Amino acid sequence: MSEQGAIGEAVARTVRALRAGHGWSLDELAGRAGVSKGVLVGLEQGRGNPNLGTLIRISDALGVPLTRLVQVEEEPPVRMFRPERHVVLWEGENGGKGTLLAGSDPRPSLELWHWELQPGETRESDPHVPGTKEIVYVQKGTLTLGVDGRTDLVEEGAAAVFVGDRPHSYGNATKDEVHFVLAVLDL
Repeated sequence: MSEQGAIGEAVARTVRALRAGHGWSLDELAGRAGVSKGVLVGLEQGRGNPNLGTLIRISDALGVPLTRLVQVEEEPPVRMFRPERHVVLWEGENGGKGTLLAGSDPRPSLELWHWELQPGETRESDPHVPGTKEIVYVQKGTLTLGVDGRTDLVEEGAAAVFVGDRPHSYGNATKDEVHFVLAVLDL
């Protein structure tokens, strides 16, 4: 494949993925970028040879640098996050911790966390961007989950899905440790 063909495929793949990530139709992206829908259809199908001005308008509308659209290398199908890359981003007053295990980017992004809460600890969280969802699975103990003024107990072995775009908290009101896995889908 020629270099120009590889770039065309990269642009097509990237624009399709970013547009879908924003939840936009072809018409919506065309309107935001100030280009015709026909130009976008051709671009997303790897046809045509868009000029630099068109690519800049599309990258601006998608909120990414132009270099992102023309990167020929695909994201690898598997990205490893070895233990030395895990990052503790929260530490409780009694020794609990929230560890980010892995994450994807750009939006929609997905994060995977492991949490340990000691007795009496609570982690308050501000609302995330609109549309964010979270899933929690309790491995040990009973988690007190607070979402938008509501409180639910999530027992060992149970899972809960909840909205993350409202104030929420993870707490341990028991005398035993609580361990849970948390996934955050940030749309």
